[in-house]
Amino acid sequence: MFASHSLLANKLRTFLSLLGITIGIFAIITVFTVTDSLENNIRGSIESLGNNVVIVEKWPWAFGGDYPWWKYMLRPTASINDLEAIQLNSKTAEASAFRVDTKKRVQYFNNMVENATISGVSADYNLVSNFEIEQGRYFTQLESDNGKNVAILGNTFQTGLFSPGENPLGKEVKMFGRKFTVIGIVKKQGESMMGNSMDNQVMIPLNFIRNILDVRAETNEPYIAVKAKAGVSNEQLKDELTGLLRSERRLQPGTEDSFALNETSVLSKGFDGLFDVIGTVGWIIGGFSILVGGFGIANIMFVSVKERTNLIGIQKSLGAKNYFILLQFLSEAVFLSLIGGLLGLLVIWIITLFAGDAFGMEIKLTLANTVLGLTISFLIGIISGFVPAYSAAQLDPVEAIRQ
Repeated sequence: MFASHSLLANKLRTFLSLLGITIGIFAIITVFTVTDSLENNIRGSIESLGNNVVIVEKWPWAFGGDYPWWKYMLRPTASINDLEAIQLNSKTAEASAFRVDTKKRVQYFNNMVENATISGVSADYNLVSNFEIEQGRYFTQLESDNGKNVAILGNTFQTGLFSPGENPLGKEVKMFGRKFTVIGIVKKQGESMMGNSMDNQVMIPLNFIRNILDVRAETNEPYIAVKAKAGVSNEQLKDELTGLLRSERRLQPGTEDSFALNETSVLSKGFDGLFDVIGTVGWIIGGFSILVGGFGIANIMFVSVKERTNLIGIQKSLGAKNYFILLQFLSEAVFLSLIGGLLGLLVIWIITLFAGDAFGMEIKLTLANTVLGLTISFLIGIISGFVPAYSAAQLDPVEAIRQ
């Protein structure tokens, strides 16, 4: 009660104290909110590749200090022959598929999407990649084998090419100067930091695109995705793939592999160190801001004790115990700090409502960061207010009344 009366009676002082702690909480929780959102987006993009999928391609994903890029540059790209060798001989793979990408215009009458990603995929691509058909269906084996002019569109094309409410299934879109019948629409996945969202991609049969593109050209980014059977580890799958690919490429014993076997765990481990560094930087930046806010509260509380010395003396002369005086000022500091923290969190929450579109990813204030912000505010209130509160509790009542 005394704390609330004091805060209301000194509005300017209260506002300045709130401002200091609000800026501090805003700084530290903003860093963690953006970092967590970035990490969740990247890790979600990585997980969308599949945890039990091995990617066969030319370049390894693991970059180190000694990265012999000149050796990797001379390697051949993944080929359809590699895929056929895996499909015929692998005992540990549940499914495998080839994919190659290019950029082309997609057109429907006068509506068009420029520079769209056109992916030529083999029949089992839906078994090794995490996407869901929202409307329509995937390619049949016959359509895939014969390279039919059929296409599956990402969710973005539904609004980019067709009128609202128009059913795209059965419509014909134009690519490579030819017409393709739309047979499916992929369920919306959202933006991906790894660039692997299906929203902006069009899938067509590999046996069509191989007739008009060089599917082994590195510019078309060819790769083979291999999914392990249930109960088979990635290491077991990679061991078998190494033997099969070395045999297919006729590599002599003792020579280095001419291919890379990549998996998502490599990317996850690579980002672990990065996010540890970002988290440390966040604590440093936020720590200085919180320190400034804490000193502000401590300074205000010392001034408050000085101004209310006479009142403290009167209270103690009427029988108030030391712990009562201590709690009175300590609760004022904690209350002030918590209000400042709540205001900081409120500002962050408001910003997250509009920041997602600007950053191109979902940004949200998590419960964990909210609790962290309030916990920091509470602790700062305790730490900043204890010394002033303790000094007030130790005042001699007679000396205090004289002042």
